[in-house]
Amino acid sequence: MGLNVPGLLAMIAFYALVLGIGVWASVRSRRARDRSQENRTEHILLGNRGISLAVGVFTMTATFVGGGFITGLTEAVYIPTLGLVWAVMPVTGALSFIIGGLFFAKKMRERKYVTMMDPFQKKYGIKISAVLSVALLISDVIWVTGTLIGLGSTMSVILDVSYSVCIWLSAAVAIVYTLLGGLYSVAYTDVIQLILIFCSLWLCVPFVLMSPYSDDITKTAHSFIYQAPWIGSVNKQNVWIWLDNFLVLTLGNLGYQDFHQRTLSASSSSTARITCFIAAPMIFVLGIPPMLIGAAAASTNWTMTEYGSPSPYERGEAGLVLPIALQCLTPSFISIVGIGAIAAAVMSSTDSALLSAASIFSSNIYKTILRKMASDRELQWVIRITVVLVGIVGTSLSFLSNSVMVFWMLGSSITYTVMFPQLICVLYFNVCNGYGCIMGLVIGVLLKILSGEPALGLSPLLYYPGCSAEDGTYVQCAPVQTIAMLSGFIAILIFSHIPLILFNKDILPETWDVFRVKKSACAEQDKQEASAILQ
Repeated sequence: MGLNVPGLLAMIAFYALVLGIGVWASVRSRRARDRSQENRTEHILLGNRGISLAVGVFTMTATFVGGGFITGLTEAVYIPTLGLVWAVMPVTGALSFIIGGLFFAKKMRERKYVTMMDPFQKKYGIKISAVLSVALLISDVIWVTGTLIGLGSTMSVILDVSYSVCIWLSAAVAIVYTLLGGLYSVAYTDVIQLILIFCSLWLCVPFVLMSPYSDDITKTAHSFIYQAPWIGSVNKQNVWIWLDNFLVLTLGNLGYQDFHQRTLSASSSSTARITCFIAAPMIFVLGIPPMLIGAAAASTNWTMTEYGSPSPYERGEAGLVLPIALQCLTPSFISIVGIGAIAAAVMSSTDSALLSAASIFSSNIYKTILRKMASDRELQWVIRITVVLVGIVGTSLSFLSNSVMVFWMLGSSITYTVMFPQLICVLYFNVCNGYGCIMGLVIGVLLKILSGEPALGLSPLLYYPGCSAEDGTYVQCAPVQTIAMLSGFIAILIFSHIPLILFNKDILPETWDVFRVKKSACAEQDKQEASAILQ
């Protein structure tokens, strides 16, 4: 197969379009910033809190419908050991938005936080919030990696261009327009990207389903023809694993700065909530095309295609099944359209992760710890440098594995076991303090590590009931991530309450009170008494 010149030209045109919109948005952003007297750093990170409902819905949806979402869904449906019942990302994404709209969007937007780490910084201090900020930075780097893998594999298969060239080029475009306009560029490019994703994917679906090499997916859903039925199944042995993955993907999304950056940039708290509720059904609809392509791939007689035998799964190329299906089951001009959809999805998520990481580092680490007297101009340069560095690191990691699902689960695991219980506690439980936060973090991370992580090659040291060896690797059948998350959550509450009692009853000397929970409790009590008097 030679270089696909028409496809390459189409991709150059697409990149030019996205970059042009990014430049236009950056010019608009600069004009709005000059007219406004608001903090320029906040203007870059949150678009001056002026993102409208329509643009907010587009950017919220596009952020989570990334390359990892599209290629990961296709991969999950196609893999014989998984199937449709394990491809839960559209459902979990929709539930994430609904839960976020009900319990987080209004509360955080009304308090005018800049990042999701602000409530931690306010309550626990800068050192503890800095530790948690590092966890968020790692999750954003992993997010960048997972999204870029989807595009790099697709372009290299269909265009016959080097995998590394595809990934570095795409990352460079996303970095450039994110640097130019901040959230304005990210949000407005998301609009055109989401439209392209929707139209392109649905255009590809009929061609894939009607391919002469594929059987009727309604028959292969329940019958073994070329491989196990693509509908999949959940048995007694893996039902807890399924539930664990479902909760990780649902609640883990709420631990990402990407989500909260969208609600915090909304023009009002009500707009933030409505944005979440409208985006929920949109992400579900956008998940249908990749699932149908995955079903078609599972129903294909690969021997009859130019790909040949054995199948992608047997060759260890299940992570590439989306580009392979587009290449072998559709006309060349349709496969090019499919590349455009994936490229749009990748950049719509990559730019969000880049800006998210820049927000956390500049606002909650650099400004509060490293350079408290940093000027507004200095912070703008810190944001730019962070965007570039995160882009380089995330892109470099994409050469470690070609499975999007691995990085998707790793990122969500961090935000689920570490950030989600911490966020719940800091927003909804006044009793929480620095002691509880640290113990919750230690216990949650420790249990997660002891339970093992197959994606990182970590064997379990703590064996839960049902743990068994498969092909020399121990597999946990218990919901280990949920156990770690709940253990961390309970630890936060318990170890916050105990020091509060010990110091307030003078059982321990006040000089031992490193986090000053006694003073904090007294101040909170005085505040409540003053409020009661005023009422």
